[in-house]
Amino acid sequence: MKLYYAVGACSLSPHIVALEAGIPLELERVDIRKSPHVTEAGADFASINPNEYVPVLRLDDGSLLGEGTAIVQYLADRRPEAGLAPAAGTPERYRLQSWLNFVATELHKMYSPWLFHPEYGEQVQDAVRQKITRRLAFIEGHLARSGPFLMGEAFTAADAYLFTIVGWSDFARIDLGAFPRLRAFMERVGTRPCVREAMRAEGMKVAA
Repeated sequence: MKLYYAVGACSLSPHIVALEAGIPLELERVDIRKSPHVTEAGADFASINPNEYVPVLRLDDGSLLGEGTAIVQYLADRRPEAGLAPAAGTPERYRLQSWLNFVATELHKMYSPWLFHPEYGEQVQDAVRQKITRRLAFIEGHLARSGPFLMGEAFTAADAYLFTIVGWSDFARIDLGAFPRLRAFMERVGTRPCVREAMRAEGMKVAA
């Protein structure tokens, strides 16, 4: 399988899940700074994903799977023994999907695009930061009650996604100072060997 990714993008999440599950992936970087977006092999990325965003997973049969929340579940289900997603049809699986949807809609699409484009203006971005802060406070409370991970004691695909998105906070000028449990979560996940391996492979800075 091949994962199309961009440095520092949400595609880090399925990359982490694949490594945690022991699933080998071929990687192909997409330069999203150029228009049109071009892959490392020189292909027009729009011919692979007409929506022109990562991640995209090319399956072994040549078909394509898009959307990060779907990709991480697909990868997790290929190695159920890794414990990255509860079994399909169980209440726990729906809780995982609830967290994936929460991160996607309440965090991911607030950080990006709103805080990645200064042309939206400081007033709009301040309002977005306030909303993100309220959502992070919700996660802080959940981790206090039910942590250390989103689903309790076990690291899952939802944690890989949360780590990826909250990792944008410095760039987006989101202060995590009021969230000690979330900061501890970020440190805990950031020390996992597979997380560090994925970040290094994508050319990202890894804390010492």
